[in-house]
Amino acid sequence: MQMVFRFIIYFLFFLFTVSCDSKSSKEISFIELTISDIQHALLTGKISCRGVVEGYLKRIATYDKSKGINAITVINSEALNKADLTDQLISNGEQLPELFCAPILVKDNFDTHDMITSGGSVTLMSNFPPDDAFMVRKLREAGAIIIAKTNMAEWAFSPRETVSSSFGRTANAYDINYVPAGSSGGTASAIAANFAAAGLGSDTGNSIRGPASHLALFGIRSTIGLTSRDGVIPLIFDRDIAGPMTRTVEDGARIFNVVAGYDSADPLTVPDMREENYLDFLNIDGLSGKRIGILRVLVDQKNADEEIKSIFAQAILDMESAGAVIVDNIEITRFAELQNEIKSCGSFRYDLKRYLQTLNSPPFLDVKSLLDTGEYAAASIKGLEFFSQFPLDLGPEERLDSCQLWPHNSLRNELLINTISAMDTANIDVLVYPTWSNPPALIDQASDQYKGDNNQFLSPSAGVPAITIPMGFWQNKLPAGLQILGRPYSEGLLIEISYSYEQLSQQRRPPDGLGSISLDMNH
Repeated sequence: MQMVFRFIIYFLFFLFTVSCDSKSSKEISFIELTISDIQHALLTGKISCRGVVEGYLKRIATYDKSKGINAITVINSEALNKADLTDQLISNGEQLPELFCAPILVKDNFDTHDMITSGGSVTLMSNFPPDDAFMVRKLREAGAIIIAKTNMAEWAFSPRETVSSSFGRTANAYDINYVPAGSSGGTASAIAANFAAAGLGSDTGNSIRGPASHLALFGIRSTIGLTSRDGVIPLIFDRDIAGPMTRTVEDGARIFNVVAGYDSADPLTVPDMREENYLDFLNIDGLSGKRIGILRVLVDQKNADEEIKSIFAQAILDMESAGAVIVDNIEITRFAELQNEIKSCGSFRYDLKRYLQTLNSPPFLDVKSLLDTGEYAAASIKGLEFFSQFPLDLGPEERLDSCQLWPHNSLRNELLINTISAMDTANIDVLVYPTWSNPPALIDQASDQYKGDNNQFLSPSAGVPAITIPMGFWQNKLPAGLQILGRPYSEGLLIEISYSYEQLSQQRRPPDGLGSISLDMNH
């Protein structure tokens, strides 16, 4: 009798253990998951694609508004249906596309046929574009699921902060008392907070790399000509770039691998310039033997924060310990002079009109009219006043003469030539400097405390690619970014160096207070 009783006890314990193991196998953390992690969990049966999408949507519902982040604008009502289709593909044993079930967030200036695209303006709150932006279409074709849109600085005007008249103000996910920079602050805070696997942003002068730096992300501004801006609401046509913002270099390379390339709808893109596969550059030893040049003029500015400089100095030591050769004090001929002489073309009024004409029912065609209606956020007034003074209607030749459109801008070409010459003379592979030389500003002092932004001049003006990756935390709480800049079309090399540094330094960590969520994984 005692033996029977003991057997029953053992049997019940066995069932409890199996149950616990089964439950454990079904538990998925939605914190710092990579695309590869998600796809592995799907293929091993730990979770369904519906479960993945539900998990991220629950994180958004749980944390975005309640924590004061306000990064998400609209949820894609078709996201779960798309997830079910992916589950069906997996169930049928069919060949899966490259980004199957990768949940993606898209900045609110990318056209999406199934969600509004407001550009941060209340005037476009009913704007359902007729089709997707080029990059959005490429992501969907690769199996990614666009689960939501993200807030942005209105019309992408501000590098300082992310405030729109359509959806309000976005805060820094690491501390909502600080800015996430702009204009892609919504994507940056959302990806940092683990609201999706990856996101898309756009960068005219700062707007991918600045927010990525403030939120401990990988962000890339690619060579002008390598990626399409078709379907992205323009700010300055010959400076705009669109691209990925991710928590890891690998995920950034996965997204970039899909969206990079020629597009006949974008007249600045150049055929046959992309690498065959950017994932081939994920080399953990990628720093070994690389010659890294320090651009001191963007390190030792008069108002640079001493702790940021110290964090940067440690990043250089880390690179050197991984086998890189450090070449200090690289100087670019006429750098300061060209910084003053190169003027950004004020073509927004003209470029926006061309975009609005692609819509079925544009609410207006001249952005200057908004000055009279008052339909804008207070933070946008300076931008509206500045851009509205430029001509609305310009013929191609007149526009070329008045703006010297890239790649026919003599001063920008001089900067490009001088930059490459400086790199060639020193025989270096890349230039490095802090993405921002100062920490994020307090959110209620976004303009007064705006300083240290190193993104505005060299990479946009010269048309060369630059990547930012996390290099540490200011006062152990706010992220700081390391920028790596290369020659035209050297994105593969930049990914290689970035990946090697990331794997060595492991500087990324998620924001506090946005922990795990409970979700029934038995879908």
